[in-house]
Amino acid sequence: MRVNERQALAELKAVDWDVIVVGGGITGAGVAREAVRRGLKTLLVEQQDYAWGTSSRSSKMVHGGLRYIASGDIRLTWHSLVERERLLREAPGLVTRLGYWFAHYENAFPGPWVFGLLLRVYDLLARVRDHRYVKKAGFLAQMPGYREPGLRGASRYTDALVDDARLVLRVLAEAQQAGACLRNYTRVEAPLQYAGEVVGVRLRDVLNAEVVELPCRVLINATGAWADRLRAPLALTPRVRPLRGSHLVLSQDRLAVSEAAIFMHPDDGRAVFIYPWEGRTLVGTTDLDHRDDLDQEAHISHEELHYLLRAANSQFPSAKLVAADVLATFSGVRPIVSSGKGLHPSQEKRDHSVFLEQGLVTVTGGKLTTFRQIAIDALRAAAPRLGIEVRDRGEPVFAAAPAGRLGSRFGAAAVELAAQTQAGEDQLLPGLTYSWAELRWSLRHEQVVHLDDLLLRRTRIGLLWPQGGAEFLPRIGDLCRQELGWDMQRWQQELSRYQQLWQTHYSLPAEEAR
Repeated sequence: MRVNERQALAELKAVDWDVIVVGGGITGAGVAREAVRRGLKTLLVEQQDYAWGTSSRSSKMVHGGLRYIASGDIRLTWHSLVERERLLREAPGLVTRLGYWFAHYENAFPGPWVFGLLLRVYDLLARVRDHRYVKKAGFLAQMPGYREPGLRGASRYTDALVDDARLVLRVLAEAQQAGACLRNYTRVEAPLQYAGEVVGVRLRDVLNAEVVELPCRVLINATGAWADRLRAPLALTPRVRPLRGSHLVLSQDRLAVSEAAIFMHPDDGRAVFIYPWEGRTLVGTTDLDHRDDLDQEAHISHEELHYLLRAANSQFPSAKLVAADVLATFSGVRPIVSSGKGLHPSQEKRDHSVFLEQGLVTVTGGKLTTFRQIAIDALRAAAPRLGIEVRDRGEPVFAAAPAGRLGSRFGAAAVELAAQTQAGEDQLLPGLTYSWAELRWSLRHEQVVHLDDLLLRRTRIGLLWPQGGAEFLPRIGDLCRQELGWDMQRWQQELSRYQQLWQTHYSLPAEEAR
């Protein structure tokens, strides 16, 4: 994105909007990208910050979903694998291929033969051949410290990892470059109706309380776990079952892995992953009903923390991990479309759903990996109201970008970022992969409103460094005052806000701090 100055909300009334997209996560970003490429006048609004919800707190995986084959959902796996390969081609460096290992033990299911058959189908759907079986010694050389008693060997296959928040920001940047208008911190007050049909929306600027009513040809509800809230004024039956998934962030000094390990939790047999990400090790995820206020950031519970610690220690017994080893935690709320059958959370399908109800198009559920296909399906539902035909022509989401770290994160804007870099600001922050120039660019061009926008989503410093990056905050404060015009009072307010937010939602549960 290239606009830090936010135009007045009232100025948006001068445009005859074809599509207004509500929700600034990966689904909304994808819808805006696909809408504007079809020549539609498109506005996207987000009540918090871009990627504030699920899309900055996912498991960071771009994958086909191996378990969906086992449950018979071949179509979802196929779509996911096609999109995985597309993202690896279009966004190298941002999306990176990674090896995944599943260890096999004596008299344990599934054995190498059954799992190998599953992987053959997986690779066939992806049109790659990328799996193999490795005997015990070879596996332990790759994964030292792994549980040895009864170990026969391990199967290896590949999927991919991503910085989920930066993925959202790159898709939004592509949409904006093509002509979309983007606004964060802009809340929907209510859909506007005429003759029983949705014809527009009432918006409120969260920062200055300005309110405006905007007509549009189609309103698309891409708010994920919040989807039923926008549907409620239409007296529609709730459909979304919010499920929470939590993760631990560990230093590689405490648990070093170069590739991912997937295994079944000893308590309940759920699949758990341990994998490298941004120089740290992640352990996740949980899967349970989220009954807290959706407007408050989700946070890990005491039970989830120890569930994940037990999982990691069961596979790496010599690590002897305890709560004090956790650098940070993060929890996201998945928007699962409920079957209404009272299924266990892990048994609910992960397919996306699109509803056209009283003129409102709602799209929810689905996987980060398939955001492009989800967006096209949402526009197909809206097509009759737009008077267009929506075809999937397979056009790339991303324009060509320079190779390297900056190109992967900022796309074509990396060239200008490099040109604007001030003396000494190309240095990386110690122990991290972010430069001071990247922070300055985000403050200048990526609609940063609060300090947590910068440290938890534009960069991931708050997840990767002790105490949310406290060591770097004095210099970051200087940057914020220079680029955002904050005085010392505003900086102190933002600092206090961020530190409280981090302690409550990204650190250990309150029970552990007592």
